[in-house]
Amino acid sequence: MRKTLIWDLPTRLFHWLLVLCIAGAWITGEKGAFDWHMRFGYGVLGLVLFRILWGLIGSDTARFIQFVRGPAAILHHIRELRAPGRLAPHAGHNALGALAVLGLLLVVGMQAVSGLFTSDGIMTDGPLVEHVSGATASLMRTIHLNNFNILLAIAGLHIVAILVYALWKRLDLVRPMVTGWVTLPASHPAPRIVSLVRALVVAAISATTIWALVSFA
Repeated sequence: MRKTLIWDLPTRLFHWLLVLCIAGAWITGEKGAFDWHMRFGYGVLGLVLFRILWGLIGSDTARFIQFVRGPAAILHHIRELRAPGRLAPHAGHNALGALAVLGLLLVVGMQAVSGLFTSDGIMTDGPLVEHVSGATASLMRTIHLNNFNILLAIAGLHIVAILVYALWKRLDLVRPMVTGWVTLPASHPAPRIVSLVRALVVAAISATTIWALVSFA
């Protein structure tokens, strides 16, 4: 066995910054601090765009092509979960984890995008609300409010899954997402970790795109 770096720094930062931004948007929304609510929303949107791009050109374990699998792989992993004993560490997302990543990106992306077109009809308008009709803005507000409940449900399932893996299969999923390292068989090839320079370029593109969208659209 040997310690192997499976999660690069950009992927780990994305994960925890997304948690921070979603929590910040929730709290500021509940408190009526809508200026900060929108800032956190822009952060969420930028992070989602970054993760999509990083899923195409990032390190091996971050790439969609490496971890998104079909029904056979999902069923195989379910059988692994049902089997007694400890679950062996995996170099990256397992088949069910891949579904969680895709679902989270979809729901979080929908939440952030709908916020761009949402108006409360009193004080706060999303930056793109003037480009749509009143009916569309109303629809987006409904989506924005209801979709958040779906987001909370997915977040809850995510936490439950982490606990199940830890308690039932004795597999810690949190520590590797903090440190990046996991112990794997020495025969297992280490994933390719790309340069941080590439991540900085992708982050700059993502941030610039969101800034231009909300500033000039």
